Amino acid sequence: MSDLKFRVSAHSENPTKTVVKARGFEIIIDEPADLGGTDEGANPVEYILAAFCGCINVMAHVIAKEMDIELRAVKIKMAGELNPSRLFGTSFDDRAGYKGIEVSIEPDCDATEEELTKWLAAIEDRCPVSDNLRNITPIELKLKMKKVAVV
Repeated sequence: MSDLKFRVSAHSENPTKTVVKARGFEIIIDEPADLGGTDEGANPVEYILAAFCGCINVMAHVIAKEMDIELRAVKIKMAGELNPSRLFGTSFDDRAGYKGIEVSIEPDCDATEEELTKWLAAIEDRCPVSDNLRNITPIELKLKMKKVAVV
């Protein structure tokens, strides 16, 4: 199978609110009021957790089907801690991102513990979001200058 390319575009509505377009969808990203935002959407690091939950859900069902496990539903809880000091430029001792992410997955199915252990290992191995969080993904930030009309 050839590579898939996903694209999004975004613009700022104010210093904390970002509107993202993904295919035909609009995603609002904002900060809570206690972090200076208008609280009109989840913040970027909450979206990381949400994306991870969504990916785990898809992979849980795909892999369960491959393993002939009837997965009726799955509950996922996730939490991560980060130190906002680097974000706000007050200290550069800690990294800016999550120090770790705790994930709890509760499947509703009749599989054995041994089957579910294999199922969970496959989810962790094949989830693209998990892969991006676990491994360094090359990122290239490019500056695009706005062209100024010469009069």
